[in-house]
Amino acid sequence: MERTRATEAAGVAGAGAAGSGELRFEGRIAGFGSASGTRVVIGLWERSPFGRFADAMIENAAGHRTLLAPSEVVAAFVSETYEFDEVRVVPVSSRRISGGLAVRAGDDGSALTARIAVGDVPPLGRLLRSVPRRLATDVRWLRMLDPIASRLVPGVHTAGSAGHGRREFYGVTTMRRIAWAEATVDGEPLGAFAALDPPVRFGFGSAPPEPHLVDLTTVIRLPRR
Repeated sequence: MERTRATEAAGVAGAGAAGSGELRFEGRIAGFGSASGTRVVIGLWERSPFGRFADAMIENAAGHRTLLAPSEVVAAFVSETYEFDEVRVVPVSSRRISGGLAVRAGDDGSALTARIAVGDVPPLGRLLRSVPRRLATDVRWLRMLDPIASRLVPGVHTAGSAGHGRREFYGVTTMRRIAWAEATVDGEPLGAFAALDPPVRFGFGSAPPEPHLVDLTTVIRLPRR
């Protein structure tokens, strides 16, 4: 990826999409770990300033952080918001399968393949469902909720600072346990399904240590020019 060209493209797209300086991404995030120590966080975005897309963030046991993004525009925007050691622009797709979903990145899944079995809704997920959606995704609510969220679920935050002066807010509306997952990265199996531990270091917060698929709205506020 040519970083300068991609960054300029993301800046133009972001400015046009933001309008008020606020970007909203609606979709799902799946996070899980493996016996090899590699942790995987997959974003499945139904609505965003860049349209519908999927991406994946991977951190291996040595701490190397990789972003797999479907376009240079998405890669530039995400890598300016989070921190990575490597950024790769590859096709990323997802599809529903019986009891869960499958994700592939790279030609024929050469960069990542993942199969995820979705389980039940835990008590916290039922509690989140009871919060009206407008409140659950309001940045004022998410600021107040952040200290509580980090105590309830270690490593998780609902508000914080992102890259390049941006502010980011996570409004989770429900969550489901991931009952099982398997994945390969660059053709190598990651091993048995495990907790997402240690926490990933892409941004100001991590996905929950217990693997979950969460429905959420992510709000990113751009700095004033």
